[in-house]
Amino acid sequence: MNSLEIRALDDDAKTRGMLAALLIETVAAGGSVSFMHPLSRDAAHEFWLKSLAAAARGERAVLGAWDGEMLVGTVTLLLDCPPNQPHRAEIAKLMTHVDRRGQGIATRLMRAAEELAVKKGRTLLVLDTASEEGAAGLYEKLGFTLTGEIPDYALKPHGGLTGTLIYWKRIGRS
Repeated sequence: MNSLEIRALDDDAKTRGMLAALLIETVAAGGSVSFMHPLSRDAAHEFWLKSLAAAARGERAVLGAWDGEMLVGTVTLLLDCPPNQPHRAEIAKLMTHVDRRGQGIATRLMRAAEELAVKKGRTLLVLDTASEEGAAGLYEKLGFTLTGEIPDYALKPHGGLTGTLIYWKRIGRS
């Protein structure tokens, strides 16, 4: 895992293709990341085109975990908050290739996103994750506090409703 490199992603066709493939794989595996199965390649490309354009405008940061030339995971740090919330950021779209899960990639991505949020002057991180088959255990291990659950929040990728768990974490303070 020492060869793993975490860095901000730029919008180029190759990176966008790898991100699209990761999103499609995540949704097919049941990951609750705002999309339904089957997810078309065009829809996945369009999502990443918009997301990376927002990153270029400074509204978010899209981080990638690279193992050599292979993108094995990603996380998005949403920075474009309302004027009365300049102190917070939100974690979104944490995904790791199915065959690379359990290797610490998501942990490294989350730590990098937190470090970047601190550099951007943020003192609060928030996120949500599906009640069923979400990453609650990871977030709790990383020091996030559960606020509560909203039942029947979203459709699961293969149908049926799932709740969402809301988490927060104070960052950047001694």
